Amino acid sequence: MMGLGLLIIRVVLGLTFAGHGTQKLFGWFGGGGVKATAGFFDSIGIKPGVAMATMAGLSELVGGLLFTVGLLTPLAGLLIAATMVIAIATVHGKNGYWATAGGFEYNLLIIGVVVGVAFIGAGTYSIDALIF
Repeated sequence: MMGLGLLIIRVVLGLTFAGHGTQKLFGWFGGGGVKATAGFFDSIGIKPGVAMATMAGLSELVGGLLFTVGLLTPLAGLLIAATMVIAIATVHGKNGYWATAGGFEYNLLIIGVVVGVAFIGAGTYSIDALIF
C-alpha cells in the first residue's frame, strides 16, 4: 500500500508542477508564458527576467515530470524544492505563513512533501525502483 500511496502523491504533485512549468514556458492552462512571467520577475527584482522565467519554468516542468514517473526522484525533489524556496524568498515570505494572506503555507507544504519523498524513495511503482 505504501507504493500506491507514494504513486498518488507523486502523480498529483508532479503533474501539477509540470503544469505550472508549462504555464510559465508556453502560456498553457491560463499562464502568461515566458514573456509575462519575465515581466513579473523583472518587476520584483529577479533579473534577467527572461532567463530566470525560463529556468523556473524548466525546473517546474522537468522536476514535475521526473517526480511523476519516479525517475531520479531526489533530483526532482531538489528542482521543485528550490523553486519553492525562491518563491518564499522573493514573493511569499514577507506575507507571513498563511496562504490566505499570500504567505508561504503551500510552498512549505510542497517542500515538505518533495523532500520527504526524496528521502524515503519514490516507491514500488516508479522508474527508480526498476533501475536502482
